[in-house]
Amino acid sequence: MCDARRVTSEPAFPGEAGAVPDTAALAKVVARQRAELDRLQDLAATSAVLERAKGALMALTGCSPETAHEELVQRAKAANRTLMEECWLMLGSLVPPLDRAAELSPAPVGVAPASVGAPPAAGAAGAAGGKDSAVLAVLGRALVRVSTPQDLARCLLDHLATPVGADAVMIYRQLPAVGLELIGHAGIDDTLADQWRQVPPVSGIPARDALGRREELWLEDPAEDRKRYLLIGDPSARWLSRAWLPVPGGDSADVAIGVLRDRPGAFTPRTRKLLRGVSRLCAARLRAFADRPAPAADSAAEGVHALFEALPGMTLLLTPVRSPSGEVEDYRVDAATARTADVAGRSGSELVGRRLLECWPAAAQEPLWQGWLDTLTTGEPYEGEPFAQQEFVDGGQELSTHSVRAARLGEALVVTVVRHGSSDRQEQRLADLQRLGRLGWATWNLVTREATWSSQVYALFERDPESGPVRLTELPDLALPEDGPALARVVRELLTEGKPFDTSFRIGTAAGVRHLRAVAEAVPDAEGTPVQVHGFVQDLTAQRSAELALVESERAMLAQHGILQAERMLAGRLQHALLPLPRRPVRLAGLRVDVAYLPAQSGIHVGGDWFSAIELPCGDALFVIGDVAGHGIDAVATMAQLRFTAKGMIFTGSSLTGALSRLNTLLIHSRDSHGTATLVLARYKPAERLLAWAQAGHPPPLLLRRGEPRYLERPRGVLLGATEYPVFEEAECRLEPGDRLLFYTDGLVERPGEGIQRGLARLAEAVSAHRTDTPGSLGPLLAAMLEGEPRDDVCVLDIRVPTRQG
Repeated sequence: MCDARRVTSEPAFPGEAGAVPDTAALAKVVARQRAELDRLQDLAATSAVLERAKGALMALTGCSPETAHEELVQRAKAANRTLMEECWLMLGSLVPPLDRAAELSPAPVGVAPASVGAPPAAGAAGAAGGKDSAVLAVLGRALVRVSTPQDLARCLLDHLATPVGADAVMIYRQLPAVGLELIGHAGIDDTLADQWRQVPPVSGIPARDALGRREELWLEDPAEDRKRYLLIGDPSARWLSRAWLPVPGGDSADVAIGVLRDRPGAFTPRTRKLLRGVSRLCAARLRAFADRPAPAADSAAEGVHALFEALPGMTLLLTPVRSPSGEVEDYRVDAATARTADVAGRSGSELVGRRLLECWPAAAQEPLWQGWLDTLTTGEPYEGEPFAQQEFVDGGQELSTHSVRAARLGEALVVTVVRHGSSDRQEQRLADLQRLGRLGWATWNLVTREATWSSQVYALFERDPESGPVRLTELPDLALPEDGPALARVVRELLTEGKPFDTSFRIGTAAGVRHLRAVAEAVPDAEGTPVQVHGFVQDLTAQRSAELALVESERAMLAQHGILQAERMLAGRLQHALLPLPRRPVRLAGLRVDVAYLPAQSGIHVGGDWFSAIELPCGDALFVIGDVAGHGIDAVATMAQLRFTAKGMIFTGSSLTGALSRLNTLLIHSRDSHGTATLVLARYKPAERLLAWAQAGHPPPLLLRRGEPRYLERPRGVLLGATEYPVFEEAECRLEPGDRLLFYTDGLVERPGEGIQRGLARLAEAVSAHRTDTPGSLGPLLAAMLEGEPRDDVCVLDIRVPTRQG
């Protein structure tokens, strides 16, 4: 007996790579064939209009078909019109040739009769400018596709909105003894059209006066016009300027075209001529409508409207509006249910006759636009992605899920907005949860051996849904060989002991190794035997990648920390060996010198601040203090180079400025050619108590004399390493008994966000406040200046001149 197993899964999204190009190619072929069919239909209709015009001219003059065609060509050329435009005018007015000689003897091809050069007096197209001629030419081609007075009204509004500023068009026909009947309208809602559909034979109606007088009626002043006429509109001042033009039809006129504008002001002479040309152009088309009133079509339209009014929900009947090339550029709303509302708040019958992009401007940028085009081309129904929308339900707001569906009905589209029920919303939320959480659910029935996977599980395992899910016992086979045994163990414990598991494993995919997490629990029967397993699989690849990157980063940080610690220890020992600090004040050339050195932030950085205080063989004292930019071993090496070189130069007899120039050259041509340093060199002659000093971009020394602090005026000098051709000068200062002189680095006076002048003033105040002459007096001064741990290295030379009594 066969072991029948039923394998189920969620339907997967169609993703076959080969199916899409074939469908797209087929759609393109269908679209090209449809465009070619439309072109042939337009060509056939155009030829029919041309043949009708030729036949009318042959009936009037008795000429041959060739002569009639040449007559139409010559008339169009003489009046600067297109041939199609001339045919419509010919059919509308049936004007015979202007020159009797032309009737009997047609002019040769390419030569216009002398009398044909002037167009009929009532025609305005030839007198208009180039733009007006283009408008009439385009309108003449568009009239070929017009089949009802309602279509004619929409066509006129489309073509007159820009050149004339038309906002609405109304077409009235005069009926014997019953007044006027509205046979076409565009730009007005159906409610207003129903109110003005039948106009009794009363006075004060502009369209009736225009037909009775056979003259154009230009209403350009609403206040005055309201005194004479009953104006259409709600309110009546809705349209601030109106034109009513009778359509010529032989000895009488029974159709009037109304052009209504929201803008105030008069119709310009050019606009009036253009509208006269339009009325003549429409005469033949309107005569054809008069010959066949087609009440059945109106009944059918009324039936469609009645059907849509009875339908629940939101449904639209859309007819595509195509460009001359056959592309869909918009849709016309032919019917709408009462619950259908646009962005302006209009609903139901108020939407009929309007363009889709007028009601929902954003529709052209949404995916549903292309979906509708595909439905028109292929006939396959379209259903868009679900979207959320706030709705008012029972006095409160509720977030509901909707989707848009479209189906082709003949050449039109039936578009429905479907509101999903709670079960649909829950299903969509579950799908969203799986997609966002990168997880999917799975169920294994241990009795029937059925298995069910969600589509996300197939995506995680990169398994073809056609292959179906795998058994629970086969799940370890999908893992990498090194992870398979651990996964097999927890599966075995679940099946035998009912023990749930939460484990991680890896699988191989086309994109590389993927980290997955599997969680499952068993559902036992009455005897405790597992009969069904529920679980889920989650993708943890991104999380694992982040964890591994974090571990690698921590390892790199620890390694770098060890390197920095070793470098700091080495630099500290090197600095201590190169720059030993005296434990107590020293005496040089009769002066007492205190030295203080504080590294930045308790020795975390080893910097390049340094000093020298030595007695020369001649008995003079040499004082040097400097600051090398940067920290670490490079700064210590540069400091040692400058410190020992400076002392060597002074020992060998170099002047202060000469030593600075040579040190600058040495720094520029050193290993670090971009390094810089500041420096003060001072030489004290005790016999004269004369201090000579020079500086390279360093803060000035501070002199405290008789309790008054002042900074020595700095001689010229830029920091070392800034330029190859520096200028250094030397200054002198004669010291007196009891004087106190401070050399220091910028770490003593600089603070973040504060100017150097503020720091110098603070140092002068602190020196004045701490005037003790006892050894170790630098401690209170540094504590007052630094307010805690220094942010930069600090080096200070405190030089005191003994009093005479000392």
